[in-house]
Amino acid sequence: MATSFTSQTTFNLKNKMKVKTWIKSVIEKENFKQGEISYIFCSDEKILEINKQYLNHDFYTDIITFDYTENNKINGDIFISIDRVKDNSEKFECSFEEELLRVIIHGVLHLMGYKDHEEKEEKLMRQKENEAICLYRKMFPQN
Repeated sequence: MATSFTSQTTFNLKNKMKVKTWIKSVIEKENFKQGEISYIFCSDEKILEINKQYLNHDFYTDIITFDYTENNKINGDIFISIDRVKDNSEKFECSFEEELLRVIIHGVLHLMGYKDHEEKEEKLMRQKENEAICLYRKMFPQN
């Protein structure tokens, strides 16, 4: 059971082992088991293509999650637009790293059944994202 990271852009995720350990901790904290999770970092154009092809949506987004979870075992493919993450970090006035962590864990939260279509759901999703980012900071404090 593993988490993998591939990139279809020049982006290269730093601290892969830390991020993998953190993802696993978040999954276990929510009483799930980790299966196979693949992160694919891509461009706006690629995510738009995926959005049109699989979801019939004609707009850019930061993340698309394909859920293959069975029972309590988390499995999925998570596409993340690095272009959107960069733009959103500026829009929300946070670091690129923080926005990337938020989007990475957002996909996992979707795989665990959290939604964000309604205001109440979105509020809980943000709370869970914030808790996860705090856990990351606690596990790997900055020097």
